[in-house]
Amino acid sequence: MNGRVGLAISETHVQQMENITRLPAAPETFEAFYRREYRAIVAVAYALSGDTSAAEEIAQDAFVVAHQRWDELVDMDIPGAWVRRVASNKAVSFVRRRRSELRAVTRLGGRRQPVVGLDHDDQEFWTEVRRLPKQQARSIALFYLEDRPVDEVAEILDCAPSTVRVHLHRGRQTLADRLGLEVTE
Repeated sequence: MNGRVGLAISETHVQQMENITRLPAAPETFEAFYRREYRAIVAVAYALSGDTSAAEEIAQDAFVVAHQRWDELVDMDIPGAWVRRVASNKAVSFVRRRRSELRAVTRLGGRRQPVVGLDHDDQEFWTEVRRLPKQQARSIALFYLEDRPVDEVAEILDCAPSTVRVHLHRGRQTLADRLGLEVTE
């Protein structure tokens, strides 16, 4: 045996070690993703729906869909953005259904009960947010409730950052007018 065999083993060993360190991190499990994102998704759904139990159901429904498509979502840069989009779509649908139901109940003489858990100012604010056009309401909920930067809101809503800025501006303006506030941007 010559000295080269020892050198070849050593180089092979180094190459194997480099390959090991280059392996991608193990993909996140759905359970870990769910634990990390659930509360935030419920908060967004609540901001858009105004109903705690509906928000939890909306979030659960969004995660059921995410679980069914987890093999696709796990490879996304931000799978949470996809789930937020699904949840916000479901929340908007919930609000539409609820408004239709409320109109029907009102015609029959029923009255809407106030949302439990919000002080009057918060309740009034989020009620007005829910009255905004859906993209403005979604932009405001994600930007203010979740404190997300405009670029992330844009990715979640699948639109340009400039579009989000327009939605935020118009939403703020409308809210200020309805609530008698001054806009400071």
